[in-house]
Amino acid sequence: MNQIKEFMPMDRVLFGDNQFFGVNHMSEEKARSQQMRFQDTQAIIDVLDAAYAEGIRTFMCTTHERIAEVCDYFRANMDRYPDYRFYPCMPYAHKYANAVTEYGMMEALKMFLPKDGAIGAILSGGVALAKKDVAKIMSLLIDAEMKMFHGLNTPVIFIQNVIADLILGLGFKDLLRAFSDHVRERYGAEPGYITMNLPMMLDALDSVGVENPIVCSNINEIGFRMCGGIPAYQEAIAHRKFRAVAMSIFASGAIPPRQAIEYICRQDHIESIVFGASSRANIRQTKGLIDELSPQRT
Repeated sequence: MNQIKEFMPMDRVLFGDNQFFGVNHMSEEKARSQQMRFQDTQAIIDVLDAAYAEGIRTFMCTTHERIAEVCDYFRANMDRYPDYRFYPCMPYAHKYANAVTEYGMMEALKMFLPKDGAIGAILSGGVALAKKDVAKIMSLLIDAEMKMFHGLNTPVIFIQNVIADLILGLGFKDLLRAFSDHVRERYGAEPGYITMNLPMMLDALDSVGVENPIVCSNINEIGFRMCGGIPAYQEAIAHRKFRAVAMSIFASGAIPPRQAIEYICRQDHIESIVFGASSRANIRQTKGLIDELSPQRT
């Protein structure tokens, strides 16, 4: 069990990975083009090197199987990146959805969970018994996903919005606390939550005693994918105690870069901004605008 360490503030700028795996919320054509471009892992590493050269030290990434190859590279070259950090975001939902579609729920769980006596006992009674042990299953899935990051610096571990918001919808709020406890106790890391409904997530985390949580959500001036609406988000950012990470600040290209970043930087309590880009020029432009427009951090 890892000892919980004293946490440093997150970097102002985080680099995301959507562009590497064909995720674009406005253009399927652009998404396909990006997916083709990054079929070679070296192409991903080249962009991460460009971001590193521009001063970005944190990679907020999914647990896509290709990320395992990226982790292998960074493990083999740790002397070149002594201050590099990964923020894993799990689970990578498509991997599990495809397995469930092909093999069914129980067989899919068996594929991803360790094959030992304890999990066999959990699954032997079928879904009805498994539901009682969902927190245990979640912990085992986290451990399975974290294997690719072994030996790397992972000070924050996020639960993806696909699962976090499903937990909200089902009312299983205790699982949000179980995620927090496991991440802190097993990995000495801070838990992070990605959500499409910031106000509701903050209410849920408050209710189960998760204090000052790291929460990543869409934040932009047109309300793109901000469930609950702009006023509720602005109220939460201004007055609630949490550590905000802003994503989708450009609303998938609907907002010009300077305008988008000016809006984010006017919100006083946003700690970090995550963005993805495919070229060094775009990385430099975005990082430069954030540095220029951000209030001085103390």
